[in-house]
Amino acid sequence: MRLRSKAREVSLHLLYQIEITKQDFNSAFQIYLTGRPQKQEVVDFSLSLLEGVCQNMASIDDLIKKHVKNWEIDRMAIVDRNILRIGCYELMFLVDVPPKVTINEAIELAKKFGDMDSPRFINGILDKVYKVEQTKKGQNKNLPRDE
Repeated sequence: MRLRSKAREVSLHLLYQIEITKQDFNSAFQIYLTGRPQKQEVVDFSLSLLEGVCQNMASIDDLIKKHVKNWEIDRMAIVDRNILRIGCYELMFLVDVPPKVTINEAIELAKKFGDMDSPRFINGILDKVYKVEQTKKGQNKNLPRDE
C-alpha cells in the first residue's frame, strides 16, 4: 500500500474513533500510533489530514450538505461521512494532491470500509463538490475555464 493511501486509512480510523469516543484528535492520534507505529511520511500526512479536517469541520460539513440530495449528514454512515470529510478537505485545501487522485482514494476507502453502495455514493458527492467548487474558484479568480 502506498504511504499516502495508508495515511488516509489511518485518518479515517481516527476520525471514526474521535466521532464515537469524543476524544480530541491529538490524544487519539498518540494512542493509535502507540499501538500501531507508522512510517514518518504516514504519520505526517495523517496528522495533516486530521488537523485539517478537524479545524475545518463546520465548513466541510456545510459543503457536504450543500451537495447531498435527500440525505442528512448526521444520518449518513459514520464511515461514509468521514471519507467525504477527508475527500472534501483534500479537494478544497490541498493543492499538491490532484483531484482525480483524491476522488479515487476516497472510492478505494469506501470499497474497503463502507457498504456496497458507499463507493458510488462517495464518488457522486465528491465529483459534484469538485466540479461545482472548482468552477466557483475559477470564476472568483477570473481565470478562463476550459471549454
